[in-house]
Amino acid sequence: MADVSIYWFRDDLRLSDLPGLQAAADRGTVIPVYILDEKLGEQWRLGSASRWWLHNSLTALRHELSAQGSELILRSGDAASTLAAIAEETGATAVYCSRHYQPWSETLERSVKAAVSGVGADLKRYPGTLLHEPEDVATGGGKPFKVFTPFWRACNRRPNPSAPCPPPGLAALEKSVASEELDDWCLTPTAPNWAFGWNDLWSPGETGAHQALTRFLRDHVQDYGGGRDIPSEPNTSKLSPYLRFGNISPRQVWHAAQHAKAEHPETADSIDKFLSELGWREFCYHLLFHFPHMPDEAFNPKFSFFPWGKDEERLRAWQTGKTGYPIVDAGMRELWQTGFMHNRVRMVVASFLTKHCLLNWREGEAWFWDCLVDADLASNACSWQWVGGSGADASPYFRIFNPIAQGEKFDKSGGYTRRWVPELAGLPDKYLHKPWEAPEDILAEAGVSLGDSYPRPIVDHKTAREEALSAYATLKDIA
Repeated sequence: MADVSIYWFRDDLRLSDLPGLQAAADRGTVIPVYILDEKLGEQWRLGSASRWWLHNSLTALRHELSAQGSELILRSGDAASTLAAIAEETGATAVYCSRHYQPWSETLERSVKAAVSGVGADLKRYPGTLLHEPEDVATGGGKPFKVFTPFWRACNRRPNPSAPCPPPGLAALEKSVASEELDDWCLTPTAPNWAFGWNDLWSPGETGAHQALTRFLRDHVQDYGGGRDIPSEPNTSKLSPYLRFGNISPRQVWHAAQHAKAEHPETADSIDKFLSELGWREFCYHLLFHFPHMPDEAFNPKFSFFPWGKDEERLRAWQTGKTGYPIVDAGMRELWQTGFMHNRVRMVVASFLTKHCLLNWREGEAWFWDCLVDADLASNACSWQWVGGSGADASPYFRIFNPIAQGEKFDKSGGYTRRWVPELAGLPDKYLHKPWEAPEDILAEAGVSLGDSYPRPIVDHKTAREEALSAYATLKDIA
C-alpha cells in the first residue's frame, strides 16, 4: 500500500516547480490541503485586496487539481491542530510544505512538527519561494548583506538556479475528506463590491501567471530598461501578485527570462534590469529573515527618534487621492481601483507621505498592505523603509521627490494622470501637474474649479521640503 502524505499549500498556489509537492507525489498518495488561519500574523493577516487574490487563486488551484482527479481540502482554524487531525483521520505519515520566512514562520512550523509527530507523521519542508535560501548568501565575513548591489552580485556568483520541475502526477486518496466551502470564507467583497471589474484586469492562478510572463517577455521586455518608469505604458511585467501567492516560482521567471535573452540577445540589458527587480525581492526576503522586526521597527535605530507627525486629515487625503498633486492622486486612485500601482509612482506617493506630510512610513505600509493585491510583507516593509530613509540601503534622507517634476518627467504626455484623475483631463500638458499655476481662463475652459472639482495642494512643496530636511537633521547627532 502506498504511503499517504499531506501537501500543505500556503503561498505556493501552483502545481509546477514545487519541490515539496513533487517529493510528496514520489512517495505515494497526496492530500492537498489549504488552511485559512485568521489569527496567524496578527496585524499582518491578509489585507482586503490579498483576500480577493487568494480566493481566485484557490479557485484556480482547485480546477487544476480536479483535472488530475484530486481535490483541494479547505479548512479554517489553527494550522497545527488541523493538519494533525487530517493526518490522524487519513493515516498520513508525512506533511510536506514549502519553506516560509515571515517572522512567525519558524514558530508555526515547530508547532506543526510537534502536532503531526503526535499522530505519527513527519513534517518535511522544502525550498520553493526564493532563488537562494537566506543562509546561502552572506558577506565575506559571514554576515547578512545590508546593501542591495553587493547582495545581488553575490547571488549572481552562485550556481544558477536549477531548472524548474513540471507538475507531478498526483495519486488521490480514495476515501473522502471533509472540506469547507470557499465561498463561506467570504474572502471577496460584496456590499459594496469594490473589486468590481478586477476579473478583467487580473487572472489569479498558475495559468494566468504564465500567460502574464509570456506576454511580457514576448511583447514588452525590450522596452523595460528605458520604459519601466513610464506609468502610462505597459512596459512592466505585473508579475508581483503572482509571485506573492506563488502562482509562479521565481525560478520559473528566472529561467524563462534567460531563455528569452538567449533567443533575443538585443534584449539582454533590459532583461538583466528586469532580473535585478527579482533580485530586489530576494533582498527583501533576505532582510526579513535576518531582521524579523523590519515590518514594525525602523531598520536604522536612529529613526526611532524621528519626529513623525499626526494628521488624520492629511492621511485621509493621501489615501483617497485628494492631495492636490496630480501624480500622487493618480497613483492612489489606481491603487484603490485596481489593487496595484506602478512602481515609479509607488516611490513618489511614498516619498510624499513620509517627506511632504511627515507621516510615519508605517501608515503607508499598512494602507498598501490592505489595498495591494501584491502585498508582500518583505517587499512592503523594505520598500517603505527605503523611501522613508530608515531602511537598509535606504534612499538618502535628503532625496525628496518633487511630485511636480516627477509627473512632468515620467508622465510627460499626461496619459497616466488623465486616466486616473479625469477631472483634470482638459488641462493642457503645461499645467496638468501643477493646476494651481494655470490662469483662471484655462481652468474654466478645462472645467476645473480648484477647491471644488479638484483640491488645492494640501502642502506647499517648497515649505514641506524645508520642514522635512529640518526634521531629518534632528537625527544627525544621534549616535
